[in-house]
Amino acid sequence: MEALIPVINKLQDVFNTVGADIIQLPQIAVVGTQSSGKSSVLEALVGRDLLPRGTGVVTRRPLILQLVHVDPEDRRKTSEENDPNAWRNMRLYKGVDGEEWGKFLHTKNKIYTDFDEIRLEIEAETERVSGNNKGITDEPIHLKIFSPHVVNLTLVDLPGITKVPVGDQPKDIEVQIKDLIVKHISNPNSIILAVTAANTDMATSEALKVAREVDPDGRRTLAVVTKLDLMDAGTDAMDVLMGRVIPVKLGLIGVVNRSQLDINNKKTVANAIRDEYAFLQKKYPSLASRNGTKYLARTLNRLLMHHIRDCLPELKTRINVLAAQYQSLLSSYGEPVEDQSSTLLQLITKFAAEYCHTIEGTAKYIETTELCGGARICYIFHETFGRTLESVDPLGGLTTIDVLTAIRNATGPRPALFVPEVSFELLVKRQVKRLEEPSLRCVELVHEEMQRIIQHCSNYSTQELLRFPKLHDAIVEVVTSLLRKRLPVTNEMVHNLVAIELAYINTKHPDFADACGLMNNNIEEQRRNRMRELPSSVPRDKGDQDVGTGNWRGMLKKGEEGVGGDKSMLQTSNPGSPQRGHAVNLLDVPVPVSRKLSAREQRDCEVIERLIKSYFLIVRKNIQDSVPKAVMHFLVNHVKDSLQSELVGQLYKAGLLDDLLTESEDMAQRRNEAADMLKALQKASQVIAEIRETQMW
Repeated sequence: MEALIPVINKLQDVFNTVGADIIQLPQIAVVGTQSSGKSSVLEALVGRDLLPRGTGVVTRRPLILQLVHVDPEDRRKTSEENDPNAWRNMRLYKGVDGEEWGKFLHTKNKIYTDFDEIRLEIEAETERVSGNNKGITDEPIHLKIFSPHVVNLTLVDLPGITKVPVGDQPKDIEVQIKDLIVKHISNPNSIILAVTAANTDMATSEALKVAREVDPDGRRTLAVVTKLDLMDAGTDAMDVLMGRVIPVKLGLIGVVNRSQLDINNKKTVANAIRDEYAFLQKKYPSLASRNGTKYLARTLNRLLMHHIRDCLPELKTRINVLAAQYQSLLSSYGEPVEDQSSTLLQLITKFAAEYCHTIEGTAKYIETTELCGGARICYIFHETFGRTLESVDPLGGLTTIDVLTAIRNATGPRPALFVPEVSFELLVKRQVKRLEEPSLRCVELVHEEMQRIIQHCSNYSTQELLRFPKLHDAIVEVVTSLLRKRLPVTNEMVHNLVAIELAYINTKHPDFADACGLMNNNIEEQRRNRMRELPSSVPRDKGDQDVGTGNWRGMLKKGEEGVGGDKSMLQTSNPGSPQRGHAVNLLDVPVPVSRKLSAREQRDCEVIERLIKSYFLIVRKNIQDSVPKAVMHFLVNHVKDSLQSELVGQLYKAGLLDDLLTESEDMAQRRNEAADMLKALQKASQVIAEIRETQMW
């Protein structure tokens, strides 16, 4: 099981090659406040001085530190580190001077044998990304240390917790650091190493507090108590180390750090560990074997191995799921084009088919948020267009005075005995003409939906087109042009449908004839009722004259009575009407716009209005039925039937192949990234499979 940690290191290397952190690998996250001794603990585990030191926030980027144990006689080649079996074969590193060295991910295969150079490179890389304003960033630095004096571990050094900004630190530095720490320790596959100084109150430990936020049960938390030698005289850490103050399930381990004076005097880590052992034997003899840096390293190694063993099944499942997802993603991006002619024809055919399927409602990708394609066209025909026509008032914009004026104009200089038919035809044409605008609007709405289908097919149905932006634009242009050409033809047909209705007013239409017969019966019945209501002393012929049978003397008399007796009912459009005793210009006499109508005038207007309404409803029904049929024939079906031939004729040309099938840089990059990620996942899956084969699980 000892080889499990190198396997995780190997997986970390695999995913580092693609710059991805989609897999949360088991690791140890080191958390502590500034000056808690966190850096000293890490250097003690490494056995060398390699971390930057100073005041304020020194660690401003996560440092992923991989410790790899190597035997002095068995140093492997750097070039063979990427060998899947390198963790087993243990081939020699040739050309590496010294028994300890380090490698950064960002410097590729450069070997560092001088640990001062490693520290300077950490500082330089931190400045390069984070700047020099003491700000922090979550982009990690990857460092791998090879040494015979370390145990296999993967540690993440995080910025120290701080409360108050110092110097030119950002005002929200506390929030930034906490968010960064929580991001790393929230990884369920991580072990939290909470570092707290012994000369502070454990009950107020910020490291343990933030650890409990993500690990309330403490199953993943190990506490480290530093600076045991700096406690006040007369006090000790016995209760803390025994777990009586703050119980931690994974335990508490005490260590002794090098002081700043020791660091300034170049005291080695090896000497510090020796002095630590002597201090523990003297101060805590009963606990010496369960504390100290060496015990901490062994404990971390053991915990990490067991944690890796527990995490590997889920990790394997996660890798397999991601591999399947990236395989599907890579397939959607398509393979590089080999046969341009075949590819172009295939894409054109697929687009045309998907366009038609969207109209017919048989598309593979069906919208669930809104109506689309044929369903929306149906909605336009029967809901939008239908309701609009039904909302058109048959007598809208037509006043009684308009009707009366039309009747008078149709009679000429002679009074009419009957309602002139010409007035009905004139007025009904005016009303029927109002149906043309909503009919043309219906054509426009269907045309817009046909245009929207292009984008729908591009986004959902034929994602391959996204690979070739020039081909996509060309297809959009061809389809748009085809729709544009069919629009005036369809509009002309719809205009003709209305013109046909205006060309001949068919008063012999069966529905209209029935309406006229029923209306005549109603009028005759009304006349009989009025005759019955006349007093018996009034002669019938007199009664007929009074109800308005066309006796011009009676009409004239009534007109005079109306003028003399009830002047308020006669209104003109010009207040400056000629007065009695003044010269009158007949051409300037205004036409009355409102007055009390005679019984006959009321009857004539009512007859015309009923006839107009009856005939208008017949025409509206015809238009409501014929316009959708015309739109389907001249626009929708024509585009469906000729789309593929139009696309092939316009685009399938030898001179356009190279240009149309030029892949977008963005798509090529995404396909390469997906391919690299899939390769990394497959390699990771292979590494885990080899663990099962060797029964290291």
